[in-house]
Amino acid sequence: MIYLSLKLIHILSAIVLFGLGSGTVFYKVMTDKSGNHAAIAVTSKHVVLADCWFTTPTVIIQPLTGFLLAQQSSSPFSNGWLWWTLLLYAITGLCWLPVLVLQIRMRDLAAESLAAGQALPSIYSHYARIWLMLGVPAFFGMIGITTLMVFHNSLWS
Repeated sequence: MIYLSLKLIHILSAIVLFGLGSGTVFYKVMTDKSGNHAAIAVTSKHVVLADCWFTTPTVIIQPLTGFLLAQQSSSPFSNGWLWWTLLLYAITGLCWLPVLVLQIRMRDLAAESLAAGQALPSIYSHYARIWLMLGVPAFFGMIGITTLMVFHNSLWS
């Protein structure tokens, strides 16, 4: 029962992490493309809130439940699939941390320039490009992790 409960938490957390990440990227990119300054300010604020309220807890829950699941199933961390999963998770996390910092900066730039009645500063677009360049490998890292989780028995039998 403990194993199945951990597995459920792990899967639900992965769904939130991947789904929320995909959704926030979609809405942020589409809003930025619209050029609507007020919408950009609001969306940027909500993207940061979503990352703080939902992504951060799942980023913590995933390795904790993953570690406990590996212990419950007596899977050594030297297993190929588990080692690759941990590596991809670390790379994804290294992309996500600067993304979070950039989101906060973009949120602040959008809100401050809107309040001052000024156009978005050009640095906003620069931050948005870097944000997207870091988000792409993180997205594919999550696909890789999910693939390894589903097919690990087939890949390393």
